Amino acid sequence: MPQPPAQVTAAEISRIAGVTRATVSNWRRRHDDFPAPSGGTDSSPLYDLEAVRGWLEARGQSSAATPSEELRTVLRLHGSGAGVAARLFPLVLAASRRSADDLAALDGLPDSDVIAQADKAAAELAGAVPGAEATGFGPDDVAALRALVRCVCGEGAQSALNVLAERELDDTASSGTYRTPPKLADLMARLLPDRTTRVLDPACGSGSLLAAAARRGATELYGQDSLPVQAQRSAVRLLLAAPDAQVTVRAGDTLRADAFPDLRVGGVLCHPPYGDRDWGHEELAYDQRWAYGVPPRIESELAWTQHALAHLEPGGYAAMLLPPATSTRASGRRIRAELVRSGALRAVVGLPVGASAPLHIGLHLWVLQRPEPGGTGGASVLFVDVSGDQRDGAAGSPQDTHSRPRTRRGGVDWDALSAEVLSHWSAYRQAPDSFTDTPGTARAVATIDLVDDLVDLTPARQVRTAPADLDPAEVAGRAQERRALLVASLPQLESAAGVGPWETVAESSRAWRTATVSDLARGGALSLLRAAVPGTRGETGAGGNGERLVLTASDISSGTGPSGTPEDLRTDAAHTVAPGDVLVRGVAGGNGFMARVADEADAEALLGHHIHLLRPDPARLDPWFLAGFLGAEANIAGASTGSTILHVSPGRLRVPLLPLEEQRRYGAAFRHTHELRTAARRTAELAEATAHALLTGLTAGALRPPPEDPLA
Repeated sequence: MPQPPAQVTAAEISRIAGVTRATVSNWRRRHDDFPAPSGGTDSSPLYDLEAVRGWLEARGQSSAATPSEELRTVLRLHGSGAGVAARLFPLVLAASRRSADDLAALDGLPDSDVIAQADKAAAELAGAVPGAEATGFGPDDVAALRALVRCVCGEGAQSALNVLAERELDDTASSGTYRTPPKLADLMARLLPDRTTRVLDPACGSGSLLAAAARRGATELYGQDSLPVQAQRSAVRLLLAAPDAQVTVRAGDTLRADAFPDLRVGGVLCHPPYGDRDWGHEELAYDQRWAYGVPPRIESELAWTQHALAHLEPGGYAAMLLPPATSTRASGRRIRAELVRSGALRAVVGLPVGASAPLHIGLHLWVLQRPEPGGTGGASVLFVDVSGDQRDGAAGSPQDTHSRPRTRRGGVDWDALSAEVLSHWSAYRQAPDSFTDTPGTARAVATIDLVDDLVDLTPARQVRTAPADLDPAEVAGRAQERRALLVASLPQLESAAGVGPWETVAESSRAWRTATVSDLARGGALSLLRAAVPGTRGETGAGGNGERLVLTASDISSGTGPSGTPEDLRTDAAHTVAPGDVLVRGVAGGNGFMARVADEADAEALLGHHIHLLRPDPARLDPWFLAGFLGAEANIAGASTGSTILHVSPGRLRVPLLPLEEQRRYGAAFRHTHELRTAARRTAELAEATAHALLTGLTAGALRPPPEDPLA
């Protein structure tokens, strides 16, 4: 069947040609011979890729901005479902083992020689990369082969691997292929004992967990994934990252067709698919792996848990990332009870919301150990809660969210979180019977107390502070500390509120001449920079971004400094924020700030997603004047499009045309109102924290009311 023609958006055309999107828009308006849309909608047209490339070549602008973009473009030319990307996976590994000179020479060979070299390289990797033995190439693949060689030579094997995986995952229309964040993968690998050399991931995905195990010294890596593209990607990635390790990756349905039925390893790491009701419940009802009970249809996660235990050597450990419902669902109560009774479940860790996809829930880490033959089981289970949530109940933790470094706005503080989890886990493993609880954070709960009618393994519930655990002196000190901070904040609030008097404007002078941001940009009064669109990026780091912070949309909303990380950014093409820049959220809604001016604390931060950056010419525009009018409610409403999600079109925002001196007067007023809102928020947060500390002490019996009624 002939493949449908490949289509691209205007944004993709800009990347193909190495120009800005504004340039593409100008081409569309000014050149009658520019290809007409071949699909899409009026607001988001699609263009035939072959026609666009022909038009660009006629204008001498056929080269792409980067080798990876050229590879991506060539793959698009093959159309959806062609499968060429899957056949190229083994060649990424083969190309990585050649020098730059060899790759350059290969690119210069005739087409027939390129095909012959590709066939030979794929055949040599049969067995190492799933599907390599069936790989063959023809004349239609030459352009893709050459683009792959140039990408590996120019940007490295990992960049080429990411482009191929991106294309194949798009073609499979698969779901549940979430990546495990690198630092979470590292934490899971560190939960295994040191010198764990043989590690299995039965749902290996892109290989993040096995790569983390390799960094910890594992020398035998085994993986399986139901998606062939993920198995191929994982195999190549691991062979690139750990060339001295023994890597064995297979494609196939792990639960129905285990590729390693007789394998026993010292460690299992797994981030299984969630909520899968078609995991094989009927045909696997009598499977020998269900040593702790047959998993109900809706408990696929407990099937994966028992699969992991079945592949462990006696005494071996497994770390699994699971949804919180696995700890509480009534249907899994009996299996949870057996895991607890037998000593197979050693620890449960509650993670913050946003630690890994799905980002709207706080996932759990389960640490399991295969019981030794003749063992008596564990006497307790360790629970650690690093979710950052306040405890429910009257006797809540005195460690409220203002003093716990679990998360920061826009991301997870992985260094602090990992250090805390590992310190509790290490202390518990060394002496579980004498483990010292940390009220509100970590607690070793006796097995007999867990095996009840619910078998609720939620860490936040199990670590709740009991009244007897509270130190009255600590509670009183915390309440006094919060009260002192609250009192100290009141003068700042009063000062911010006391600016004035404000002049009343006559009715006849309220109208202004205005200009749009697009008009001001064309006139050179400001530059408009947009954040990079979220996309797929390599999982090994942030390119040259290192540990630089990222300014997020939530930072703009809350008026705080940059708090995101390059992991959250998911792109290497990000602008750098400078003092005096005006920052506007790209999505309207909420009660926070829509715009503000960057200060010294924001300097050198990377611009996060869904933020528009306007860089005004200080000789023509005052930054705070600009931010104040751009963030006005009516202005945002007039420049927003959409129904459920309102996207702000920055070019449509309007600004009054006023002399610079008048702008500065307005700018000073806008800055004062910003400071007032910031001070009010801070005071409200401190008031809530103070009230929480007092309520905790009073309801737990750690504090007594004052001798006289404070309200009398």
